[in-house]
Order: sequence, then structure tokens, then C-alpha cells
Amino acid sequence: MKKVLRYGMVGGGPGSFIGDAHRRAIALDSTAELVAGVFSSHPEKSRQTAEELGVDPSRCYADYREMAERESARPDGIDFVVVVTPNISHYEICKAFLNAGIHVSCDKPATVTYAQAAELEQLAVEKDRLFMVTYTYTGHVTTKYARDLVTSGAIGEVRAVMAEYPQGWLAHEDDHGGKQGEWRCDPARSGGVNCLGDLGTHVENIVADVTGLKIRRVLAKMDVIVPGRVLDDNDSVLVEYENGASGIYWTSQVAIGADNSLRLRVYGSKGTILWFQETPEKITVIDNDGTIREIHRGYGAVTEKAARYGRLPAGHTEGWLEAMGNLYRSFAQCVAAKAGGTFTPDMIDYPTISDGADGLAFVEACLESNRQGNVWVPIKR
Repeated sequence: MKKVLRYGMVGGGPGSFIGDAHRRAIALDSTAELVAGVFSSHPEKSRQTAEELGVDPSRCYADYREMAERESARPDGIDFVVVVTPNISHYEICKAFLNAGIHVSCDKPATVTYAQAAELEQLAVEKDRLFMVTYTYTGHVTTKYARDLVTSGAIGEVRAVMAEYPQGWLAHEDDHGGKQGEWRCDPARSGGVNCLGDLGTHVENIVADVTGLKIRRVLAKMDVIVPGRVLDDNDSVLVEYENGASGIYWTSQVAIGADNSLRLRVYGSKGTILWFQETPEKITVIDNDGTIREIHRGYGAVTEKAARYGRLPAGHTEGWLEAMGNLYRSFAQCVAAKAGGTFTPDMIDYPTISDGADGLAFVEACLESNRQGNVWVPIKR
């Protein structure tokens, strides 16, 4: 029987959408059990959550520092921690657990500055710990298949990329989207960027994962549209890649009628790939002769490497939660392999802290471009 890993969580208390999602995603494969946590900065709320989740009260800690210290000293301590707190706190929390010798999974963006992410990247290497950043959309079978198509040369050399991620949930004045939106709109908790940090890092990551392209420079226009806001809620970014290809990224939280509309178009010298997050069961491939093929997850046309992440037969819809579960499947396998002495880097099939640092380098270049009046700024990485 395989060993069930033990994990702890920082954040994810009452009303937390993302904390609950992480717990459900991990539970899909029953590879890890939640045994410890600091679920809220309010002790009573933290204890309430621990009780609801069946966590031993003695392992519901006062703060993350105590949790890292005490769990690392236990013979049955956690194998990894899941960090699902507002952006501004990610760096200190992740640093504490890495220093305690505990593997880390952190919601995106990894930190609020590139310098912080680069420091965590180096610390993870020094401590020989695994560090996942949960860019969920790279966990879909269809995006993994898209990556395989690009890698195989099926669409030739990538020439242009169009990627967008509009939402409409923050479109109205005096509406900050409840608990989930309030901290994103607050510079003190979000790190001085809203839409680009929340959605733009997803765009940067999925393009990088599918195409393998590295960004050379960006030109960004970051708008504050809704009256009363102080952080960006609509962003347009021109991108130039190291291979000479061009890209256009658009993210928005004020696009009324858009739900969670991440869309990717990759145009190559021999064909095109189209993918839409809200219909993730399929991918459209346009061949050099104009033939349009719609390929659905669950069929033999999907590469074996991507298809192994499928959970249900074709027609039984898989979506966002399963995609996150796929990231945790790979992460848990790597954590177990580390413990068993069988880990090799090629086992990693999830976004790492290096990918998280790339996202912060992208954000900082965009911020600088916007500050300078929308000029080209090189990525410093």
C-alpha cells in the first residue's frame, strides 16, 4: 500500500474559496491527509476550521512560525505545507517552512516581488526542498497536450501568441468582490498590483508552459478603470519573445459578461492551436492546409504523456478542480520520491518556484513599462 502523505495548511479558513479548492484537489487522489494548520489570523476562526476539518486541536497552531518549528520536530510531522494566504504574506511563510526543511506548495503569485521569489528559489535549492506554485491551468490534459504538440514541432516555429484572461466580477464602483476581492484591491495586502498579479501571471505562465518561449521585453498599459480603485483592473501588454515572435496579452476584471475566460491562441509556421479554459475538454488544431480538427480529452489522439492525467472516460466532464488535482498528483509523487530516495528532476510536471519567479519578473517589467509611459522594458531574470 502506498504511503499517504501528511500536509498542513496556512490560510483557508472560513469563507476561503481557494483554501477549500486546494483541499478538494488534494483529496481527489487521496495522496495526502490534512493534519495541521493555521487557518486564520483569528484564533477562534482557526480552531473552528480545524474542528470542521477533523484536525487534532494540538496541531492547530497560533501562527505559521510555531507550526513550521513544531511540525519539523515531530516524527510524524507534515511532508508539505499549502500556503493559501493573501499575496503579501507568501514570502515570509514559505521561507519559514523551507528553513524548517518542509516542502512547499503556494498559491500564485509566489510573492509580491521578483527579489523575494528569487530568494525562495535559491533557498529551495539550498535546502533541497520541492516548491510548487499552483498555476492551475497547466494541469489540464488539453494544455499538456498543447505543450506536446508545440514540443513535437507539429505547428512549426511559434510566430505569434494571443492570450487573454477577462473576468467581470470587479466591474462596479463600490463593489470589491467580498472577501476574495477586498485584499486583491488593497495595496497593503496584494503587493501593489491587482489584475496583472491575479490574472496576468496565469497568462504569462500558461504561454510559457505551452510554448516554451522566453520573454525578452514587454510594453504594458495598466488601467485603473473603476472609480475609487487604486490598483489596475484592466491590462494590455505587448510581448516580444527571445525567438523574435510577438505576443499580445489582455487581462481584465471589468469585462462584464466574462466569467473566467482564459483563452490561448498559438500561431506557428505550420499550424495553429486554440484553447479556451471554459471548455477545457477540447483543443482546436488548425493544420497547414486549413483543416480544422477539434480534439477531445479521453480519445487516442491525445498524447500518452498528457492523457495519463485524465480521470474519466470521454464525455464525463473534467475541469478546473481536476486540473489542480493533477498538479498535486505530480507534486505528491515527487515528495514521496524525495522521501524514498528515488526522485529525479525529470519527474517534475508542475509549475515550480522558478516559474513563479518568472511571473514576478514579468509583473515588475510591466509595472516599470507603465510607470515610464508605456515603453518597452526588458525582462530582468
